[in-house]
Amino acid sequence: MTVPLAKTPLHDLHLELGARMVPFAGYEMPVQYPLGVLKEHLHTRASAGLFDVSHMGQIIVRGADASLALESLVPVDIVDLPVGMQRYAMFTNEQGGILDDLMIANLGDGIYFLVVNAACKEQDLAHLARHLADRCEIESLFDSRALLALQGPKAADVLARLAPEVRAMTFMQFRAVRLLGAECFVSRSGYTGEDGFEISVPNGHAETLARSLLAETEVEPIGLGARDSLRLEAGLCLYGHDMDIDITPVEASLLWAISKARRDGGSRAGGFPGAARVFAQQRDGVGRKRVGLLPQERIPVREGAEIVDASGEVVGRVCSGGFGPTLNAPVAMGYIDGANAEIGREVWAMVRGKQVLMRVTKTPFVPQRYYRG
Repeated sequence: MTVPLAKTPLHDLHLELGARMVPFAGYEMPVQYPLGVLKEHLHTRASAGLFDVSHMGQIIVRGADASLALESLVPVDIVDLPVGMQRYAMFTNEQGGILDDLMIANLGDGIYFLVVNAACKEQDLAHLARHLADRCEIESLFDSRALLALQGPKAADVLARLAPEVRAMTFMQFRAVRLLGAECFVSRSGYTGEDGFEISVPNGHAETLARSLLAETEVEPIGLGARDSLRLEAGLCLYGHDMDIDITPVEASLLWAISKARRDGGSRAGGFPGAARVFAQQRDGVGRKRVGLLPQERIPVREGAEIVDASGEVVGRVCSGGFGPTLNAPVAMGYIDGANAEIGREVWAMVRGKQVLMRVTKTPFVPQRYYRG
């Protein structure tokens, strides 16, 4: 029996705007609009793009010791996360593998706001309930709130017309903001490498807010196609592709996301699932590592392509790849064995039986332009 695809509160607006809809994480989502993926991508880098990301999961966790409770599931400093700030985190399993990556914001008074990935949100909710229900109240907002992302260098100008106070926010700040009469949660963050905002809005107000933002001359609607190319250029991971339950934060080159206080020797070291394995990998190194890859030919290298060394031996696999419109060149990320992961190393991707030369490089591929004040 086929389960019907879910629809976001903006579904009718997408159709009105001429979006091409595709199945994604159980939802019918816009992959592109008449402007097309390439122009949508470049418009976001130059001006402002509006994304419907309402398929993502929003969750509230409340409790007197909610910060410590959450720290039992993530390798991130939540105890010292200031009120009005959010932090990138990961749920890990007992082997140190990544169950999902998420954002955690501190609303104050023991209340935390989580945004989790669409494909993982039901299991994440169950994971929280299984481990924290005796310590915290866990509230799903899956059916009550939409999520919009306004991204690009003109995003602050646009949103400040509705709420001037957002202009003073800096990267990863989070606050309650009233937009067109709706009580919203706004963070200065996003998934494109650009300045911008993510806006949690009650379902009944989502379309009015989206139409108001799209009425601004700087703003175009942007689909999943450009969202993927934007995040790839920014070197940002996509769960289920660049990380999964068999990949640890160290292998995923996400060591920066393990807070100093939670690392081996830190003031609250460990205490999260898989900490022993993560610490061992920090100490001893890993057999594979996520790296940036720049194909040296104008041939897109896609997810799943094998990576070989000069002798033709398989040394890795591409986890994300495509064309980078800002660079006007192909870009990719992949997992490569430690001996071949050094910056500048030449490796080859196997594309339809042909070897395509690639060079290992740092990410992001384009400079991140987050607003830090």
